[in-house]
Amino acid sequence: MTTSPSGLSVPLGDLPGWRQTYAEDFDVPAATGSFPGAAYGEHWDAYQDGWKDTSRNGTYLPSKVLSVHDGVLDYSIRTENGLHLVSAPVLKDTWGQTYGRYSVRFRADSLPGYKTAWLLWPDSERWPDDGEIDFPEGDLAPGGTIGAFAHHACAAGGQDAFASSTTFTSWHTATTEWLPGRVTFLLDGAVLGVSTHAVPATAMHWVLQTETAVSGGAPSDAVSGHVLVDWVALWTRV
Repeated sequence: MTTSPSGLSVPLGDLPGWRQTYAEDFDVPAATGSFPGAAYGEHWDAYQDGWKDTSRNGTYLPSKVLSVHDGVLDYSIRTENGLHLVSAPVLKDTWGQTYGRYSVRFRADSLPGYKTAWLLWPDSERWPDDGEIDFPEGDLAPGGTIGAFAHHACAAGGQDAFASSTTFTSWHTATTEWLPGRVTFLLDGAVLGVSTHAVPATAMHWVLQTETAVSGGAPSDAVSGHVLVDWVALWTRV
């Protein structure tokens, strides 16, 4: 274990039923515009500059949004030159992985008009057929709470949704355990929900997607703040 800005150290080592394959504590600084870059590029990528987000009100611009400092990955969310700036880092180590345990330590400022949708997305790009797993997902507006969603892997779509009363403005740990026929969501170590219906069964990759909200229109240009990630940890099924 190492110390951490959030007060909880990155978990290191195997767990019963799980073999750890990666842990990142973000202890190497990277100036804005240099993430992933040389320091993190072996393991990380990000949605490219200029791509539109889900609502199409936001623009992915990792070159202006992402940096690493003081032991955290920092998303600087704001509007600049008329663009609502967001970002979606991708953990490359998860490409081609079916099933796993994914844990992230995070907090966010109140950012009305923005949200997190940190998710496992099918490598196949076949949606809804191959499903989707989202956690933590929720609006970053004042009072916005952390939720989890298990999108069914079937042509008809559908989802299991799990809500909490926990807001984003203090540090929390979200862990997704994805096994054959079962997805378990744990928030700060407590089970938030379990999905067993039409669970995805093909390879998925992990995207820490922060974007504009999908309803309510574009955010105000005056909104700005930060989403912080203290650490991430990844395991595969034994």
